[in-house]
Amino acid sequence: MKTTIPDTSVPCPRDKVNRKFRAPAPNMLWVSDFTYVSTWQGFVYVAFVIDTFANRIVGWKASQSAKTDFVLDALEQALYARRPAHQGGLIHHSDRGSQYVSIRYTERLGKAGIEPSVGSVGDAYDNALAETINGLYKTEVIRRRSSWKTMEQVELETLKWVDWFNNRRLLEPIGNIPPAEAEEAFYANLNTLDMVA
Repeated sequence: MKTTIPDTSVPCPRDKVNRKFRAPAPNMLWVSDFTYVSTWQGFVYVAFVIDTFANRIVGWKASQSAKTDFVLDALEQALYARRPAHQGGLIHHSDRGSQYVSIRYTERLGKAGIEPSVGSVGDAYDNALAETINGLYKTEVIRRRSSWKTMEQVELETLKWVDWFNNRRLLEPIGNIPPAEAEEAFYANLNTLDMVA
């Protein structure tokens, strides 16, 4: 199943990331993507918003519809959880899926003071970190069962996995610690530097 359906009628933002998916601090670069899960009731789409500093999942949403509303809900969750400063500096990167380049999504990014960035068409490397998180999710949650009955079942297991991923899963790219611990260490170091200065 193809989930990225480019909307060629809409002008796209340029790629501001250029495949550099590691930010030096939280709330500087978020990447977004979604995947799908086959259930007895039909497809369930699951969207993630990831802060690239420590690969922390800061927003997610499961839905039976792949329309713009569900990726907007994941973005709203990220905005509520992170409350990024409105002074700019945060980039949101996605593929060219019609949901992410829609007027409503782009307007919401603008209202939040977030710069949009979009990768090239048909190139998974241009959103590689989000694709990696989708792959981990599929391997660690979805493929462990032979079948899924309902969206609610997928949603509950996704909730559990996001909590585990953020707070207990050891990630090699950030020093074999969980994302939440990496962010805590970053802020503790900032506070120490502030006290010294």
